[in-house]
Amino acid sequence: MAYWLMKSEPDVFSFDDLQAKTTRNEPEEWGGVRNYAARNNMRAMALGDEAFFYHSNIGKEIVGIMKVVATAHPDSTADLNAKGKVVWECVDVAAVKPMPKPVTLATVKATPELSELELVKLSRLSVSKVSDAEWALLCKMGGL
Repeated sequence: MAYWLMKSEPDVFSFDDLQAKTTRNEPEEWGGVRNYAARNNMRAMALGDEAFFYHSNIGKEIVGIMKVVATAHPDSTADLNAKGKVVWECVDVAAVKPMPKPVTLATVKATPELSELELVKLSRLSVSKVSDAEWALLCKMGGL
């Protein structure tokens, strides 16, 4: 299993929104991503991989855990390119559980063991990798 961090602006789509959809058995297409590195990260995801749900812009904190329930497929929000193909892909996700204690970006940046976390080093990347050690530490920091 691999681990990831995926960002969303909570005033557009929050972890509470994802939990509500998951309760209704409606997976969420993680669409609208228009960055090749982020798209390639989603292409690398496997069923069952887990990701932190990060509230960006407002809050700037890890607030929950979700899992990949459908692997990379064409993003329904994307237009066709000049060759009639969809360039952008996404995965579908479902909520697993909220973080008992959200982990703020300030706390992440103040933790030396997380200095290599892509959230810190590639701060504009909306879908990033998380190592096993980083995952374990962030879960512990979040009360899991």
